[in-house]
Amino acid sequence: MKVDFHQNFNHFYHALEILSPQEIPQDYMAFQSSVKDGTIHRLSPRQDLEVIVSDYSFYKNHQMDMHTIKPMVEISFCLQGTRGVQISGCAYEITAGTCSLQFIEQIEASFLFNKNEFYQMVGIGIPVSTFNHYMDKIDGNGESSMNFHEVLKGASYRLFQEKIDAIDTLILKQMLNAIAAKKMTNLELEYTVIQLLMRTFQTFLSHPINPTEFSNSDREKIRQAQAIIIENMMNPPSLMELSRLIGLNDFKLKKGFKEMYGTTVFGYLREKRLEKASYLLQNGSMNVTEVANAVGYSNPSYFAEAFKGKYGINPREVLKKFSQPFTEGNNL
Repeated sequence: MKVDFHQNFNHFYHALEILSPQEIPQDYMAFQSSVKDGTIHRLSPRQDLEVIVSDYSFYKNHQMDMHTIKPMVEISFCLQGTRGVQISGCAYEITAGTCSLQFIEQIEASFLFNKNEFYQMVGIGIPVSTFNHYMDKIDGNGESSMNFHEVLKGASYRLFQEKIDAIDTLILKQMLNAIAAKKMTNLELEYTVIQLLMRTFQTFLSHPINPTEFSNSDREKIRQAQAIIIENMMNPPSLMELSRLIGLNDFKLKKGFKEMYGTTVFGYLREKRLEKASYLLQNGSMNVTEVANAVGYSNPSYFAEAFKGKYGINPREVLKKFSQPFTEGNNL
């Protein structure tokens, strides 16, 4: 029988003692014992995506041991609670308010949970093949400069961690509300999950800058350029103006920015404009034209084309989904 990455989650449920090895995990699982109680939503909008929404607590300090049987990539948003993880003799801490990107080979893991601490987590798992496919799309030339094994560099596990940003927080909140109300279609869930995946990959896996070619001062100036772009999204300076503002020649700015952020200056501006547009559309307080203007697009049609090119959906459809209540017929 072929083993897929979903089996890793099955092992987690068995280790958590929610299910016996003979049982089949359900989409919704509620559990209570002398040690723990809570709920888990397990959703799979398509075969290569697994979404786990966990809410649980333990009545006493608890250690849970498990192992993975298939390499995978997992994004974990820790909304509440702090837990320790020991993998291959190394200790890690997953704290509330953080997003973790994990590259996992076949490993032994121990999870350490604190007594009477409430844990709320959102996990998104994908197989290695899907991660490599997304890296090809991010790289844009069909020949990815990064894949699963290059990230691991011979290790069995690698963890990236950062605070959850405001846009991801809003996306997660809206997704959780819809899941809890059972008023989200598979298509809507897939769109939301892919959005979170791509944003996380771009956050953690930007190209590292060459330390021998750029000084600490150069890197700081390039970071200043990035901040100026974000602050002046509606009316950004030209490349020459930006170079003058930070005191770095335009050639060095272009090359350094590409190495630090994995894209050109104006490619980065375009990505951040569209990310902010997605945030504003999901917030539902502005129409499409107002959103386009707010992120620096004077032509709503051009904005709609750029937005659909990035997210695969028209901005009006996003606005409609998030500014109106979900219909009763849109159940998973």
